[in-house]
Amino acid sequence: MKYSRFLFVVLGMISSIGLSLAQQSKDTNAKLKIAVTQIVEHPALDETRKGLYDRLVEEGYEGDKLSWTYDSAQGNMSLAAQIAQKFVGQKPDVIVAIATPSAQSFLSANAQSQIPVVFTSVSDPLGAKLVKDLKNPQGFMTGVSNMIDWAPQLDLIKNLVPNLKTVGVIYNPGEANSVTLIEQFKGLCKEQNIKVVPAMANKSIDVGPAAQSLVGKVDLIFITNDSTAFSAFDAVAKTGLEAKIPIVVSDIDLIDQGALAAIGPNQYEIGRQTGEMVINIINGQNPSTMPVVFPDRIDLALNLKTAKAINLSISEDLLKRATVTVGKQHKEK
Repeated sequence: MKYSRFLFVVLGMISSIGLSLAQQSKDTNAKLKIAVTQIVEHPALDETRKGLYDRLVEEGYEGDKLSWTYDSAQGNMSLAAQIAQKFVGQKPDVIVAIATPSAQSFLSANAQSQIPVVFTSVSDPLGAKLVKDLKNPQGFMTGVSNMIDWAPQLDLIKNLVPNLKTVGVIYNPGEANSVTLIEQFKGLCKEQNIKVVPAMANKSIDVGPAAQSLVGKVDLIFITNDSTAFSAFDAVAKTGLEAKIPIVVSDIDLIDQGALAAIGPNQYEIGRQTGEMVINIINGQNPSTMPVVFPDRIDLALNLKTAKAINLSISEDLLKRATVTVGKQHKEK
């Protein structure tokens, strides 16, 4: 009798261990179901998405271990809302929203389901009402901001054009982060007696005309973290070259498309930071208590070819500080 009872206990223990090992094996081989949406396709946001994907692959989420769904809103806010509804209905493990409008579309769409959402390339998470607190989001959403301090941006602009009096800014008034950033920029410029001339572009097709409207009115054009303006940057670059107006942006990836200078985060690295947050959520962390993170590094990029085309000299100080340089290098003395 005692032997039978002992055998029963041993068999029970073996069964439990086997079940536990099977569960561990299941967890190790679990498939990550992720849904990714982007407000519009342009180099910076595309790099963010690439960085996210690469980080997940590094962690072992690839092939049959990764279910990756991607959809672009093509700059259309209504389409962004439809994508949000569709993604919530698919019930992925995590949703990643690239850029402010895409992230905002989940505030109502995901209110009931509460699926973890990681935003990325968002300048002002608080202003966009994505989180209640940067250190303690208190909801289903957290993520990575691409915001950097204003001081180095304004310093760059004034270094390029020392006698700067007017700056043109192109932005979409429908993008909450853009409105916030432009107001902040206006305040800083006012303190230094620099006039800001706004040019609004509600859609990508409006960006070219907005740039042309600034010709003859400004000493320099500045674009900061506006997805709409960036999506049609070729038109801005063309106007700048023709009118010989310096163009400065916050997107390093646009330096190859004709921008004179750029200062901002490395978007690919922001994507990797985003991937890290996704992995942490999959491993059990709650987005409601995960602080919003900011760029790990800031780059300064200069396009010497553009500088030559618009007859602008770049100081030796800036040349030394640049981490990315496009065009012919100055000869060393």
